[in-house]
Order: sequence, then structure tokens, then C-alpha cells
Amino acid sequence: MNAIVRTADPKKLIKGATGDWEVVIGMEVHAQVLSNSKLFSGASTAFGGAPNSHVSLVDAAMPGMLPVINRECVAQAVRTGLGLKAVINNRSVFDRKNYFYPDLPQGYQISQFKQPIVGEGEIVIDLDGGESVTVGIERLHLEQDAGKSLHDQHPTMSFVDLNRSGVALMEIVSKPDLRSADEAKAYLTKLRTIVRYLGTCDGNMDEGSMRADVNVSVRKPGDPLGTRCEIKNVNSIRFVGQAVDYEARRQIGIIEDGGMITQETRLFDANKGETRSMRSKEEAHDYRYFPDPDLLPLVLDQAWVDDLAAHLPELPDAKKARFIADLGLSPYDAHVLVLEKDTADFYEAVAKGRDAKLAANWVTQELAARLNKDGKDISESPVSADQLGGIVDLISDGTISGKIAKDLFEIVWTEGGDPKVIVEARGLKQVTDTGAIEKVVDDIIAANPDKVEQVKLKPTLAGWFVGQIMKASGGKANPQAVNDILKKKLGLE
Repeated sequence: MNAIVRTADPKKLIKGATGDWEVVIGMEVHAQVLSNSKLFSGASTAFGGAPNSHVSLVDAAMPGMLPVINRECVAQAVRTGLGLKAVINNRSVFDRKNYFYPDLPQGYQISQFKQPIVGEGEIVIDLDGGESVTVGIERLHLEQDAGKSLHDQHPTMSFVDLNRSGVALMEIVSKPDLRSADEAKAYLTKLRTIVRYLGTCDGNMDEGSMRADVNVSVRKPGDPLGTRCEIKNVNSIRFVGQAVDYEARRQIGIIEDGGMITQETRLFDANKGETRSMRSKEEAHDYRYFPDPDLLPLVLDQAWVDDLAAHLPELPDAKKARFIADLGLSPYDAHVLVLEKDTADFYEAVAKGRDAKLAANWVTQELAARLNKDGKDISESPVSADQLGGIVDLISDGTISGKIAKDLFEIVWTEGGDPKVIVEARGLKQVTDTGAIEKVVDDIIAANPDKVEQVKLKPTLAGWFVGQIMKASGGKANPQAVNDILKKKLGLE
């Protein structure tokens, strides 16, 4: 699969002093494999343990210790490859990547170089305005994570925590198919959504279990690729966008001033919103890769791979298509609902056997806004899917109006309880008795003769009457009945 050929999009070009520039982005995402133990040892992968409390003799690189492959980590890598519509290589090789750092006890990292476990695949990302972009995946390989150096624990010494040492990582490498900061953010968001659906990585960037190296270069539209700089270990989707924007403009400025871009590794300073030089970019030969003599080639049985494929969950693209085709949702609503698996599952529980569009509105608007206000995830929602479904039922059968439903939602959020029981106990049913509504309409019209004359000249003022009638009825009058009776009384039909 070759890199996807894309014509430069004028809307995504960056204005420079000498004309338009195109930014070209590729990403290397390190995703921590969800597993109970590490890639080559039985030590725990749990986050947040005391320093050096999850370290085996293998992780600490004690003499004579030999690595033993974790079968579940291999399965998780294969599942991820299948989710990326990628080629699964039934024969792959582990290599030693040699470099020195205090938090790398072996003096090398076990990785995969020329023969990775997963080959080429693709991800489709959705952008604003209904645009979709296909991004090629170059490869996915398994490797060990390093430990962590701590420089703020002592005035004169650095400490090393090896809890993370040996944890399995999937390095997922994209082709240079991204053309804007928004595309880069959308790609990382979609990749995180896919691995979370698969259950192969939790995607918690704040805990370091997913981080991105972002390769950025610029060129004039139609020119060959420029020299790239790699921005290391960016740990939030928002920061990825900021790093791309800054780095692209930095490179454009250098070239337009007559300078040359040096291939190098840079860091993103989130406080200053800028990148800064870290070191010159290493090439593969600097790491002196060679096959790890302690590990045989990894050979997968095709029947085992097929079994993993047969048990994959429904992935976001398929779920989105089903929501649109079977439930009649708009592409936008379907996209929002499938971004997080917990949200999609919650929505399906609410929508089952009910008005799917009304259920979508309540999940994406009222519930989402309240969760955001209180800083909660949908898994922490005080209103369950059953309770929200009950509110949707009461709206659908005409028991309550949309306004009363919002008040009811707030009661359920703060106090809990069965929505139907609350409506009965607190007299929240909307008034559908046309006789009772007609009396309220008559009273409001009689009390405001001047407004009656105005509305005959300007019919849009009828909304004022509707507001007064709803207020007089305590929000319980059926809005449709109010409109019908009001139009008739004012001669607006």
C-alpha cells in the first residue's frame, strides 16, 4: 500500500511571506498494551504503584535472566492490527535496539525492526463539514517500554523508577498522509477510539499509556517532501494540534529567511506553546539493530489469528454505519455517539425499543452538558440508561412536555428515583385537556388587548402569548395544543 496521493487543499494551506505552504504530518503512536503482566516477565503492569514495586529480575536486567513472550500481549497486537484493517505477519522477529539511558537497565530495548508483527493498514478519519480522509498505517510493532527518570526528587541526584520497564507497547506508525493540525488531532482521536473499543489499550494519555511522536515537515504544494522534525512524547490531543501549528510556522519562517531545516528531535513545551530542540535525529544505524539471540522468531498459527478476528467487537465505523442505517441518526449524531464506547453502549440501552432520534438528542445534549458541567464521565452518570429511557418514554407518550422533561431530568440527577413515579407524585403531567388550556388562553388574551392588536399586524409576536400561557400553566400545558388554540383565537390560521 503506497502513501495516499492527495491534492493540496487550499483551505488547509498555511499563508507565508512567499506564498502558500503545505504541512505534511506522520505520527508514531506508542500505545501501552492492556495486559496484567509485562511483555517478557510476570511483573504487574498496574498504574500508580510505589516506585520499583512492579519489577522482576528480568525487568531489572539481572545477569542470566531470559525473556519469555507474553501470549496475551501478542494477541492484543494482532487484535489491534485487525482493527486497523492491516496485514498480520505470521512471522515476525524481535530485535535489540541499542542505546544507553539510566532508565534502560539492559542497555538495549527489545523491539521489532525489519519484520514487525503487523504490516500496512488504514484508518478513516471524519472531519468537520462531513469530510472523510483515509490515513495509511505503515506498521505496528511490539516493544518494551523503558523505566522513568525522576529529576525532581533530590537536589543533586536523579532517581529511577523501573515499574514501567518492560511494559508492552504497540508502536503504531502512520504514513505521512495528514495535512493539518485538525487532521492530526482527528487521527489520534480515532486511533484512541479504536483501541478502546478493542480493549487493547486504555488510551489514558494523562497516565502515559498513549503518547505520540509527531513528524512535521513543510513544502510548497506539489513539491517533494521537506525535511522533517520529530516532536517527541506529546501526551494530549490538544497539545498535538498546538505542536503541529507551531512547528509548521517555525519551519516556514526558517525557510523563508533563507535557512535550512535540520532533521532533529524536538520537545513540545505546553506552557509556552512552542517546540524546542532536544537532539539531532538518530537514524536506524545509530541503534545497531540485530535480532535478539534470546528470542526465537514469533510464528503465528493462521487458525489462531482467524479466531481472534472472529471474536472482535463491533468497531466504531461499523457502529456508526448501523446507527445511521438502522436507527435513522444523522452522520453527525452517529459520529458523536460512537467516539467513546461507553457513550455508544449507554445510548443503545436508552434507545432500545424507543424513539432513537429523541434518545440521541437526550444523550448528546442534556446528558452530555450535565456531565461536562459536573466533570463526570458517562460511566459516573447519576442518571442511568434505564432512568433516561423512562424520561424519553414519558415525552414520547405525551405525559410530559420537553420543558417538564428537563425539570424531571434535574430531579432524577440530584435525587434519583423512577421518572414515572416522580411525575405522578409531583403532578408533573402536562395538561392536554383543551378546555382547561382554552380558559388560560382566553384569560391571557383578555388581559392584553394591546398585544392582540399588535399580533394581528405582526404574527410573529404570537410567541409572546405562548410564553405567557406556558408560564400561567406552570409549563404543563401541551405546547402543540396551546399553539393550535391560540392561532384559532387570534385569527392567525
